[in-house]
Amino acid sequence: MAKPDSSRIFLPLLAGASLRDRVVASVGALVGISFAGLICAAMFPVTMPWIIAPIGASAVLLFAVPASPLAQPWSIVGGNVISGIFGVVVAQAIGEPAFAAALAVSTAILMMSLARCLHPPGGAVALSAVLGWQSFSGHVADFLVPVLINSLILVGVGMLFHRFSGHSYPHRARPVDGKAVPQEPVGLLMDDIDGALADLGETFDISREDLALLLARAEAHAAERVAKAQLALAGSKLAAEKAKKRKPEKVGS
Repeated sequence: MAKPDSSRIFLPLLAGASLRDRVVASVGALVGISFAGLICAAMFPVTMPWIIAPIGASAVLLFAVPASPLAQPWSIVGGNVISGIFGVVVAQAIGEPAFAAALAVSTAILMMSLARCLHPPGGAVALSAVLGWQSFSGHVADFLVPVLINSLILVGVGMLFHRFSGHSYPHRARPVDGKAVPQEPVGLLMDDIDGALADLGETFDISREDLALLLARAEAHAAERVAKAQLALAGSKLAAEKAKKRKPEKVGS
């Protein structure tokens, strides 16, 4: 078995990523965070934070990888709010900061998973609730309202922005070049995909539907490549036969 290239450990690449997508993501984050900050600053009293730090991480997912299950509207709003709620509960119940921080994040992961809204920045929201609880003077709304409003505004901006970015959001597997989206790749069933995922024992940041679409498109490209190769081979054989027929026979002396 070939050894992994250790030189690429610090060079992660997103499949399908392009320079254009990175520029679009940067512009989207600029617009999304600007709107969230300006609107909340105008709405909230000076005693309430106008934006929360974890919303920056939410923006990275929303604008850089909008197809990710972790970046969908319910993941962002539900994940952040649920994490904030349980972060506040832990902050009030546990006096030891280190243990409270650990318990808040672990509880957030569990509750987001149960609610089907796993969102990595939610862990930061739960942690922020514990670390910044004293600064809110025990007022739950001063923490949870910004979390909710920031998340809603960011998702709203994302839905509008991605109408023009070339990406679907909320993400749905969509046709390519007018071709219908197959429910399952040719020769494969969803059970086969589930079995392969179970064999690997890993969790991948892609939906089963997108994975099926990706496999189906790969099969289509492979079939096209094989067809071209077979056509080229047939053409070569035909040309060789024609050349052989044209070759004059040797006349005996």
